[in-house]
Amino acid sequence: MLDYNIDWSPRLTPPDTIVTSEWFVPVGLVNENEEMDPTGSTTVWLSAGIEPEKYEILNRVTTLEGRTMDQTVTLQIKTK
Repeated sequence: MLDYNIDWSPRLTPPDTIVTSEWFVPVGLVNENEEMDPTGSTTVWLSAGIEPEKYEILNRVTTLEGRTMDQTVTLQIKTK
């Protein structure tokens, strides 16, 4: 299990903050836990996956000012 973080702070204009965070995780990965810091970051803990597959995960946040922002991250599974 590994954690993945997105720093939204460069896209937030004070006093705007993150109100909700939703992670869209494809089949093959397991969303073990999520965390949100309203001042600008979101984290998801993922497990599973098959080497050398690439998976796209999407994080959607909604802000206090009513903005909706998406960020997609591509993860490639590698064993040590």
